[in-house]
Amino acid sequence: MRIAIEAMLDYTIDGAADVLLLIEAAKQPDQHLEMQDLRVYSPEPLRAVRGEDGIGQRCWARGEGAFRADYRAIVRIDRPVIDFSVLPNTPVRLMPVDTIPYLLPSRYCESDRLEGFVEQHFGGLSGGPLAAALVDWVAGHLRYEGGTSNGTTTAMMTFAERHGVCRDYAHLLVALARAGGIPARCVSAYAPGVDPPDFHAVAELWVGGGWHLVDATRMACCSDLVRVAVGRDATDIAFMTVFGRAAFVAQRVLVTRLE
Repeated sequence: MRIAIEAMLDYTIDGAADVLLLIEAAKQPDQHLEMQDLRVYSPEPLRAVRGEDGIGQRCWARGEGAFRADYRAIVRIDRPVIDFSVLPNTPVRLMPVDTIPYLLPSRYCESDRLEGFVEQHFGGLSGGPLAAALVDWVAGHLRYEGGTSNGTTTAMMTFAERHGVCRDYAHLLVALARAGGIPARCVSAYAPGVDPPDFHAVAELWVGGGWHLVDATRMACCSDLVRVAVGRDATDIAFMTVFGRAAFVAQRVLVTRLE
């Protein structure tokens, strides 16, 4: 599968500020960058820094007044669809050390507050069967609805209100998985078919000895997702962080299948 990506960010910076961008597709064994071009209208040279877990890269820029970033890429995805519902459980004590942060609660994923719910409703399940059941539960119990959440909405708030956007689906699935002893992280991604077209957020669960992408909104298949970055929650994967004040002007994301 080949995916074409076009993204444009247009903001006005109040005075001057440092800007951290996270919009470039990551170079990974399961996704290959055939072409990419990032252009940022910044008064100072860009500086790239490695992303979380060595996946993808962030880009430091400087904004003064009008600030615009344009990104284009063609990515070939070589990622088979795996039925992780049949994958075995791994006791937490035997999991790789780099999965430990993704077993613990984080700012937007209060997994410790969901342990009782997971035990009550999914007791007896573990590993792949538990992961699959949690994905089905989130997909079946949330309603996708724009404008119903904001930058302060947490997994527990989404659990109570039962609606949200892609980031809310990802946060709740990640929190439930961690509550069940499954390492889980949030992933920023590009995906065709997202409605409305935008930067997308999905989850990645560590089951059966590896990480597996899953979109609980059901808008994208794992074989279509272009991974940008990973992290504990939305704090780590925001597409743009402004260390100052900025006003939105325009934003466009277009993702299409080429074959």
